[in-house]
Amino acid sequence: MTHTTQPASGAGRGKGMHRRKFLGGMAGAGFAAVAAGGAALAYLTDAGQNRAGAASTTLTIPELLEGTTSDGTTTFTLEAKTGTSEVLSGVTSTTAGYNQSFLGPTMKWTSGDTVLLNITNSLDADTTVHFHGAHIPPKMDGGPQNAFAAGETWSPTFTVKDEAKTLWYHPHALGTTAEQVTRGLAGMIIVEDDSDASAALPSTYGTDDIPIILQCLAADSSGDVKYDLTGYLSGGLSYPLLCNGTNVDATTLAFTATKSRTRFRLLNASPSDIITVQRGDGGTLTQIATDQGYLTEAAEVESIRLVAGARAEFVMDLSDAVTLQAVVTTGWVRGGSGTYDFLTVTPDASDTPDALPSSLNTITRYDTTDFAARTITLGQSGASMLINGSAGTTMAAMAMISTTLDAEEIWTVTNSTQLEHSFHLHDVPFQLISINGEEPTGVDLGWFDTYEIVGGGTIKIAMQFTDFADDTYMYMLHCHLLQHEDEGMMASLMVTES
Repeated sequence: MTHTTQPASGAGRGKGMHRRKFLGGMAGAGFAAVAAGGAALAYLTDAGQNRAGAASTTLTIPELLEGTTSDGTTTFTLEAKTGTSEVLSGVTSTTAGYNQSFLGPTMKWTSGDTVLLNITNSLDADTTVHFHGAHIPPKMDGGPQNAFAAGETWSPTFTVKDEAKTLWYHPHALGTTAEQVTRGLAGMIIVEDDSDASAALPSTYGTDDIPIILQCLAADSSGDVKYDLTGYLSGGLSYPLLCNGTNVDATTLAFTATKSRTRFRLLNASPSDIITVQRGDGGTLTQIATDQGYLTEAAEVESIRLVAGARAEFVMDLSDAVTLQAVVTTGWVRGGSGTYDFLTVTPDASDTPDALPSSLNTITRYDTTDFAARTITLGQSGASMLINGSAGTTMAAMAMISTTLDAEEIWTVTNSTQLEHSFHLHDVPFQLISINGEEPTGVDLGWFDTYEIVGGGTIKIAMQFTDFADDTYMYMLHCHLLQHEDEGMMASLMVTES
């Protein structure tokens, strides 16, 4: 989910549960009194002191992966491989990445283009590569059915139907997603288009269009990165916060803005924790996009809250240096907490940017009067996480949602646990119809593919299943707290011809 904790415009977000009071270690708490779902909530930690350091390290910008174009198709080459990196400063960890030891390069796709990805698995286990948020055929989606073995190369190809937005890519194999993503297999995708909004916004990668990948991980003193319940409940853990692969626990990264207006693309690639981004000086951020593209107009917000898997975009026009802060809140049994000064942006520019467009996008709100209604229940049985009563630890065991091409549906997604969940839908974007019984406002009127559901909470979402149908390959819907996904909170979505 991406949303502002308090819209600076004063528009308000109603009296829902998605407010700053959840930033102090209350991520797992729901409407009811905090009750253990298993033993999980006993381990929640409180947001601690501000953690700041000298801005002595320059922000690393992930490499922009160059594709090769031939006969109308742009080909990108990726290799999932192991390596070593410093997750804890000064300590070597065994990690993984795409084309490198940790994380992966950024890909740029252009709406309307055909892309081909040659992805080689150099790990010692099966993997997939899911294009999170992309509207592509299920056979190319990178879900569990697309798993490929060590030594093999998978080559999905498709036409980019998405408009301008920030996506990301990561593994999605059954039972190993948390381990592989946590070790570092993740990268950003930028989709470009020829809209007037895109032409008016900063777009020079690494100069005034800056990717920010935030991860809160868990590691012991030897640098071993934890990914499952056993690991998270072991002793002597630290919960480092990384920005583009660099530990910012005691270091504030530095970026010199050579343009007066800079665009930042945020991704919370954490396995479970919630990250809220804000300005250290209390100023506002000008949010321009949610998960699935531009807002109708730029919105002045005090902060942007990102549940695991969510993205957002904002711009800043600077005359003086500004420090960005990340407020980390535990999303799972244990995790990070506290406020980190993670990036100081110092302007060194003399240009005067044009005013932002008054309109960025046209979003027609669904009239759901005639939409087919469906109920999705997120549940728990012991250590198993459930969707509609089933633990989706195998394809055969998953609950299956069946729909048809062009179907219009409204889903009531209810969290029957007292745990935090990050609901993610593959294939198509959705609109929020209600959040815990209240109508969405502000940036929540944008398009999403990932949204927070607090313990005991409910969201209503609406979507239309366009373009793609298949009677063999399925999409997924699941919790993007990766451990919950691996523990069974995943169902399949089959879209067939009418």
